[in-house]
Amino acid sequence: MSQVMFYARPEPVNKELHRHWKLDTSRFDLNFATKTNSVPLAGAEFHHAAREYPIVFLQAGDNTILAAALLGLRSDENLFIDGTGRWNATYVPAFVRRYPFILAENDTAPEQWTVCLDADFPGFNQTTGEPLFTEQGEPTPLMNNTIRFLQDCQNSYRATETFISRLRSLDLLVTLTAQVEAAGGQKFAIQNLMAVDEKRLLALDDAQVLSLFRSGELGWIQSHLLSLGNINRLVQLLTQRQS
Repeated sequence: MSQVMFYARPEPVNKELHRHWKLDTSRFDLNFATKTNSVPLAGAEFHHAAREYPIVFLQAGDNTILAAALLGLRSDENLFIDGTGRWNATYVPAFVRRYPFILAENDTAPEQWTVCLDADFPGFNQTTGEPLFTEQGEPTPLMNNTIRFLQDCQNSYRATETFISRLRSLDLLVTLTAQVEAAGGQKFAIQNLMAVDEKRLLALDDAQVLSLFRSGELGWIQSHLLSLGNINRLVQLLTQRQS
């Protein structure tokens, strides 16, 4: 799952190149995410996301596992976006909300990150909306708030990587296999997803459970397990869309 999905032409924010650029949020919709059936999720989001989405774990290549909000049962289909580009859920994952901005890793300095934007986003122009920079070339409150949000997201994703490493070291993740049936008898197999195994969780010793509790990660696990019931909600949404 690419961290730059949605971004057609990402480029570093530059106070000279983008000095007169403005962001017009009235031209903003979420159609860019229409063909995405899952998005990465930070552990800090689990509590809110668990109320609406199944939270699963996905193999992302190179022995990497990501936490993700499952948005659809078919590839290239997001069941939470309607025909007008609105997201029909109370909580929108931060991975989506950060668009059209993103932090990109610096190739020459891996520990440094560069703020980028999608130059093809139609809301960018030089006449209407909030400016990115002042006339003196300083970041406006819009840019400063954006940078803080992106940094918070990055810190949350790093904490989630640590969380997933702990799940793996405790051997708690197992393959999730299920078959669901939508209207008309159409069946969908849920494959290549992972979830925490409750039996293995209950088998942990007291010290391991206490460590998970004190780190806050036990709450993340509980939210994840509760969220799996939302797979039925995806079936309902698919049935509504088909009818």
